[in-house]
Amino acid sequence: MEAIWERVKEQIKLELSQSSFSLWIKPLMFSEQTDGTIVLACPNKFSKKWVAENYADLIRTRLRSVVGTECAIGFKVEPLKRKILPPPHVANAGQLMLLDVPGKEKKRHRNLNTDYTFDRFVVGCSNEFAYSASKALAEGGAWNYHSLLMLANTGLGKSHLSQAVGNAILNQNPSSRIYYITAEDFTNEMIYSLKQGRIESFKNKYRHSCDVLLLEEVHFLSGKEKTQLELGYTLDVLANENKKIIFTSSLAPKDIPRMSKELTSRLTSGLITSIGKPDYETRVKILRRKALELSVVLSDDILSLLAHNLNNDVRQMESALKCLKAKSELLKARIDMDLAKEVLRCLVSHERTIGLQDIEKLICRYYKIEPELLRSNSRKKIHAYPRNVYLYLCRQHTDETLENIASSVRRTHSTTLYAAEVIDRKIKTDTQMRKQIRFLSRKLEEIKK
Repeated sequence: MEAIWERVKEQIKLELSQSSFSLWIKPLMFSEQTDGTIVLACPNKFSKKWVAENYADLIRTRLRSVVGTECAIGFKVEPLKRKILPPPHVANAGQLMLLDVPGKEKKRHRNLNTDYTFDRFVVGCSNEFAYSASKALAEGGAWNYHSLLMLANTGLGKSHLSQAVGNAILNQNPSSRIYYITAEDFTNEMIYSLKQGRIESFKNKYRHSCDVLLLEEVHFLSGKEKTQLELGYTLDVLANENKKIIFTSSLAPKDIPRMSKELTSRLTSGLITSIGKPDYETRVKILRRKALELSVVLSDDILSLLAHNLNNDVRQMESALKCLKAKSELLKARIDMDLAKEVLRCLVSHERTIGLQDIEKLICRYYKIEPELLRSNSRKKIHAYPRNVYLYLCRQHTDETLENIASSVRRTHSTTLYAAEVIDRKIKTDTQMRKQIRFLSRKLEEIKK
């Protein structure tokens, strides 16, 4: 049954955004099958409640398509058992771990990727502000914020910019004490220090022996109350001493489940910027730069083909170029359109994706209103209600950033989140609303076919 559940998860992965799948579905494990009910293990009570309320129908449907019969499902809390390991001295998996050598000071910046610099970052409309803010923080000068929070899905460049800050500061002042660490490693190191009776040393390391803190993947802190508390105290000390701090996350702190209000406030006390998917022109520039680095010669036609089809993230583009180079060298074939199309078939799903315009057309047709009224300032129910449904469906059926969704109807982040939450609450209590959303969702799914 475990193998069947893994197949079900793969199907669900295709239907959800990467962040939603990673947070809610990926942690679910097959636990047992009793009296015809398949029981799935959730890591905590919050996860169990959220999945049962929001994903039970989807799981049941996908399970039926794989098994061939209707299956009852249940959920129970079964926390994942993590093996606690001592913190690594080297983050690069290609290097051996180094032992402490008495008399020699450890290099705090050992794990920074030296290839991640500002001059190697391709700037476009989707990341221009994040680039400018990161560079300003690295160079010092007139900077009114002690911290920077970068929000982006994986593969869009937030780690590149974070480490570029560290590399730039080290170039200016090699003696700077820089810590680049993920939230998971921070948690593991804290737990290890507690078990070894070295928690004071851990606190001193991050609070008083750190000039720059680069903390990645803060969404990992979901539900980790003790780590959140310790990190909050650390951030207070660093802020009071005007130290530089950069956070990265796939989710805004207020959208991270079981994130304390205190830590949310600290994470958002500085400058916040998001990085969206690169537009066509930026994708062309990225592909051209990466092709040059790999010594791959591409014609303008092939560049255009790749840029039109590879629209997820930078890693997808790098993968395509590496595949092109490998096939060309191993098969001793020239890189032409046929070879490029063959590589694309392996990397790109041919299923049509749903865009903001698709949802706008559906909403306008169903509720019989003009597109401009969705973007208007009208608060009349006949206009506000379809607008809220539009925002809810955009959050559910597209991978667009909150910023892009909000700007499509000239609204703010908070307004968009509130509108989506209003619809979400009504779905649970209003049968008519639930039927409307299901109908509209089915219509959107038909677009993909």
